[in-house]
Amino acid sequence: MTVLPQPVSLWLNDLLGLFYPNLCYACGQNLPAGQSDPVCLTCHYKLPRTDHHLHAENAFTERLWGRLELQSAAAFFQFVKDGRVQRLLYHLKYNGKREVGLYLGKLYGAALKSVPAFQSVDAIVPVPLHPRKEKIRGYNQADWFARGLSETMQRPVIYALKRTVFTQTQTRMTRAERQVNVSRAFELSASVSLPGKHVLLVDDVVTTGATLEACGARLLQHPGLQLSMAAIAIAD
Repeated sequence: MTVLPQPVSLWLNDLLGLFYPNLCYACGQNLPAGQSDPVCLTCHYKLPRTDHHLHAENAFTERLWGRLELQSAAAFFQFVKDGRVQRLLYHLKYNGKREVGLYLGKLYGAALKSVPAFQSVDAIVPVPLHPRKEKIRGYNQADWFARGLSETMQRPVIYALKRTVFTQTQTRMTRAERQVNVSRAFELSASVSLPGKHVLLVDDVVTTGATLEACGARLLQHPGLQLSMAAIAIAD
């Protein structure tokens, strides 16, 4: 019996996969040939979802109690050290993988648009990077998460904030140190007017909430603005 050779296209895919493997950004395992999503099916179901959007009071809203007037707040995942979410965020922030933010934004946007508290959102505002840091990284990771949310929620991304102070990294700072670090780092964009709008402020990770608080306080300077927040993950 004669064995027919594989089609040239399949042979080329196998060859490319040998030298340029298509790996899941969450676990590092090979993805099926032709899969464009950056996460494998197993990780898709095993990523630690919080279900914050289903509860008016949750770990995210509690973190900002008494600090800002919020309509709603929700993080997609629970951040676990050395876990799948940390690996995804590493690829998004430090490995040039913008598609991770876009993918997660589209997934979470599909969930948020079915929740009444988020259906009245008028615009999505990403937490900005300082221009110097954005130039070094090449993009703003929160912007790509916002773009994904925008695609499925069908709401525009509006750049209503700018970061005017190049602050130190906050990875090892306490909550009080983070608040001081970012307290004067943001300003409103002069060309954007949002009076009476419901704005969804988004970032990649919530830790103490200091950055979101500083940005939210600026946005609330618009008369009658309603503020909600969303993030890819929340850390303990």
